[in-house]
Amino acid sequence: MTEKEFRNEEAVLDIHDRPKPAHWIGLSLQHLFTMFGATVLVPILVGIDPGIALVSSGLGTMVYLFVTKGKIPAYLGSSFAFIAAMQMLMKSDGYPAIAQGAITTGLVYLIVSLIIKKIGSDWLDKILPPIVVGPVVMVIGLGLASNAANNAMFNNGEYDFKYIAVALLTLGLTIFYNMFFKGFLGLIPILLGIVSGYLIALAFGIVDVEPIKEAAWLAMPNFEIPFVQYQPKLYLNAITTMAPIAFVTMTEHIGHLMVLNKLTKRNFFQEPGLSKTLMGDGAAQIVAGLVGGPPVTSYGENIGVLAITRVHSVFVIGGAAVFAVGLGFVGKLSAVILSIPGPVISGISFVLFGVIAASGLKILIDNQINFDKKKNLLIASVILVIGIGGLVFKLNTFELSSMALATVLGIILNLILPETARSEEKSV
Repeated sequence: MTEKEFRNEEAVLDIHDRPKPAHWIGLSLQHLFTMFGATVLVPILVGIDPGIALVSSGLGTMVYLFVTKGKIPAYLGSSFAFIAAMQMLMKSDGYPAIAQGAITTGLVYLIVSLIIKKIGSDWLDKILPPIVVGPVVMVIGLGLASNAANNAMFNNGEYDFKYIAVALLTLGLTIFYNMFFKGFLGLIPILLGIVSGYLIALAFGIVDVEPIKEAAWLAMPNFEIPFVQYQPKLYLNAITTMAPIAFVTMTEHIGHLMVLNKLTKRNFFQEPGLSKTLMGDGAAQIVAGLVGGPPVTSYGENIGVLAITRVHSVFVIGGAAVFAVGLGFVGKLSAVILSIPGPVISGISFVLFGVIAASGLKILIDNQINFDKKKNLLIASVILVIGIGGLVFKLNTFELSSMALATVLGIILNLILPETARSEEKSV
């Protein structure tokens, strides 16, 4: 059976299934609302216009879908891995330096993709067996758990009962919608949860509506296009600062692909191939840098939506990308979504991140990993504690995130540890 002929019967809408027009809008908005908070947080922290970040994420996702021939349901949003480097460059040289760094990281992706196209990706099976993949997927889901919990509890550093009440009510309603609604409503529990949580937050008085009133209906994003808004020049510091981080985000890229492989019952490392997925990600980063946005990468939140709804359609992802670009020009709607308070997003995240973590656990169960073997126990233990604990490796401006560090250490341990510990060897 060819890739096009295969259909995942567990999916409500498989990768190439096209939803009905009315359903299409709701399903795409669900993805857009899910990723919005994280995608606009990055430019806010760096000092970039959130509107342009929306546009660049939408354009980046379209480029990714085009390069991967519409075979992978992945949405790309602003990458957190580059925040520290971008903040430093913004203070020293402004956005042109960030753009050059973003374009450089994209070029690194393209170079690595060409190398992989030449040598193949069979080596992945050796360095990423189930005992490494399962815990890494769990870390992807649980690594941000503490952030979700903190956003649900703290208002400017102070414990706020209203915040946790809104988060828990949002969580409860999202679970209710997921369990008891059917038909089209059963496909959009996340969107319904966000809308319900927002209304609850309004009732609790924790939504700042002033920016919504002040926002214009139509607003041109602050594009930063080379030779139009600025004259590019060489920023060697930007290149040396951001290029190494590309290898960190590549690790996250591979981790997200592993989750998607499990959800969709496909092997994207083989078709369309890791070279294509890296090329798509790299091209998207270059496009983001050319229009004025931060570097983009695939988003765990959107993978969680795929897992919960079992709607894996690339048409839905493409629709979310179109809405993101359009929304970048609608100031009033952008302000509404930007006003969604942290507790609402946290209530949704408790479900989304947990579902991803459960997918990692399922990998271990399906492959019948034997934890009586010390090698398996040690690899899983190191990955989980380092990844979830938030251990970060820093050297000057280079930073290896906890998820990337946990993955690298898991791979190393799997390659160097013997299959059987001395204490497990049977005496003659």
